[in-house]
Amino acid sequence: MLAFSRIILPNIKNIQTSWLTMGPEIAHVCLSSGANDMSSIMIEENVVSQAGKNNKLNIESMRKLIEQAGYIPVERNQEYEIL
Repeated sequence: MLAFSRIILPNIKNIQTSWLTMGPEIAHVCLSSGANDMSSIMIEENVVSQAGKNNKLNIESMRKLIEQAGYIPVERNQEYEIL
């Protein structure tokens, strides 16, 4: 779906994958399929964990995941500007 979205929606610059809800493995696949954002590191998360998901990533794990997908990890702000 992500790869297809990239083809038919070229005006959308940023597509985020939610590692929190889908897990790091699926987020890794999404990066290779058109997503260019991994969402954020959660300090405290209660909603998704109450629904039965317990995915956790720290900043180093997230960097490694992005690098393994063949990309350079960068930090951004809410406007998608690289910090």
